[in-house]
Amino acid sequence: MDANPASSQRRPLETAHAARELIELLEVLWERGKDMVSSTPVSASQLRVLYCLDRDEGINLRTLGKVLGSAPPSVSRLCDRLEALGFVQRLPSPVSRRELELHLTTRGKAYLHDLRAQRQEALLAVIDSMTPSARNALLKGLTSFQDALNDAGAVPQRSSSVKGVRSA
Repeated sequence: MDANPASSQRRPLETAHAARELIELLEVLWERGKDMVSSTPVSASQLRVLYCLDRDEGINLRTLGKVLGSAPPSVSRLCDRLEALGFVQRLPSPVSRRELELHLTTRGKAYLHDLRAQRQEALLAVIDSMTPSARNALLKGLTSFQDALNDAGAVPQRSSSVKGVRSA
């Protein structure tokens, strides 16, 4: 136990400050990453839909809307655009005649594969410029961060983790 109450009160403030700095850094890195590799011809919202369908093939519009936190008309329009691009198809559900399932097409899967490969190449170039000790520290930090998020239940569990790196 900490003998100095001022020190124990300072820790949450220091943690909050570090978290704020981390968020700001991640925002800068995210923007820079978007500049490094274009996701054209899809918007960020459409890309989120593709990622969701890649993880949960065959979900319906209602479930997709819940995952995205979007209203049904918005989700339907996103899927309309992706269907027009040939990235998504709606198929009848084998469980219910009233529902449609959303699936990535071969073209949609190829697009995600290529996008992830480009982003991975750009990321590897940056990581390659780091010292081995800095890379190890990054891996340890990201793994600890993900473990803390999972323990707090702050994010939905994914089938992959930092250790198995799979997402974009």
